[in-house]
This record gives sequence, C-alpha cells and structure tokens, in this order.
Amino acid sequence: MAGHSKWANIQHRKGKQDAKRGKVFTKLIREITVSAREGGGDPDHNPRLRTAIDKALVQNMKRDSIDNAVKKATGELEGVNYEAMRYEGYAPGGVAVIVDCLSDNRLRTVGEVRHGFSKFGGNLGTDGSVAFMFRKLGVLSFAPGADEDAITDAAIEAGADDILVDADDQSIEVITAPEMFASVRDALKSAGFTADDEEITMRADNDVAVEGDTAIQVAKLIDWLEDLDDVQDVFHNAELGEDAYA
Repeated sequence: MAGHSKWANIQHRKGKQDAKRGKVFTKLIREITVSAREGGGDPDHNPRLRTAIDKALVQNMKRDSIDNAVKKATGELEGVNYEAMRYEGYAPGGVAVIVDCLSDNRLRTVGEVRHGFSKFGGNLGTDGSVAFMFRKLGVLSFAPGADEDAITDAAIEAGADDILVDADDQSIEVITAPEMFASVRDALKSAGFTADDEEITMRADNDVAVEGDTAIQVAKLIDWLEDLDDVQDVFHNAELGEDAYA
C-alpha cells in the first residue's frame, strides 16, 4: 500500500490487539462458539474452528476456556446464542467498508455500527452495497527477510493461488482459496515455514487512496468499529499512510 506497507498494517493491527487483550479474548470466544455450532466441535473436521482455536492459542488463551466455548456451542454446556450479521457502508472518501459481527442483540449491534459510520462522516448502506468489491481468501504473511524462493516453491506445491512480495519491505503473502487455507498452512509448516500472521479475510479488488484529514477520519472509523464488542472483523479498501494513525 502506498506509504504504508502491508507488513506495517499487520503490525499496527497486532499492536492494537495487544493493547486490548480482553476484547480480543471476547471476540475469539465468540468466533470459536459460532464456528463449533455451525460446523461441529471437532477441529480436525471443521477448518474454521481449527483456525479460531489456533488464533486463540497464539493469544495465550487457556485451553479450558477454548474447550468450554466449544462445549457451549455443541450443547454440552449452557451458553449464549450468538447470531452472525454483516453490515456494509462507505467511509469518507468513497472507501468501502464491511463489518462482520457476532451478537446476541441485533438491535444493539446495528445501532452501534450505524452510530460509528455517522460519527466519522460515513454512511451505512444496504446488504450487498459494497460486498461485490471484495473476495474472500486466505492470507499467510511472512515478515521481511523470509526466504522468498523457498516459500514460493513450497506454497505452489501445496496449492496456493498466488505469492505476493511487498515492494516496500519485501514481506511475503501467500494467497489461498478459503477451502485450501488450512492445508496450505500445514504444508508450509511441514516445510519449515510458519507464518507470522495468518487469516481468512475479505480483500478488495481495487483499493482507494485517501490522504490528509480524510485518511484520519477513515482510520478513526475503522478503529472505532473494531473496538465494538460485537464486531469481529472490519474489512475496507482504503490505502492509509502512516500519517492516518497519528
């Protein structure tokens, strides 16, 4: 991204997560719960659940907490019934935004999301208003200095769709279809390459460059939405430079 490499974006996001560890745990528990409820409690046969558990372990969540979330989802223990919902809209500068939520109160969630868009100069849209601009894919990110040739060879052999090298810092992204994410990740680990960051995400086909006050407003909106308890993920197509986070 112009003025702000993909690796810098990853580090910025992880830094925010570290500063809000309690909220991260809440979001991870919800993701584990919904994944287990929809796809079953066995991570060996539920890639979404396996990915959620792996993320939780990376954040040093206790195994008991993970197991209890799975048991609540599968009915072995009493738990909260979370509903998945998605909201779409535009941030300042024509930036497209997707907000994925897990909530036990739809009215509360939509009210908070709508307030965020209004507060920072955006507009909440209708279903499908921006989702067509995005593709769902798996991303395995490797820090600058990783062995590009070796990772490329292993990733291609494992069935990855693409390998991207950032022009600014030479960090590497291995791109996969969502259904191939777990197998490509495991193959890379077997070859000795553990990603520094991994996720199944939504990525836009085209980014929108925003600068100055507009970029600052977009960054504030994204941060505000990500901080909501009911929000799991926020996807957008903004190119944000370092000054947007000042």
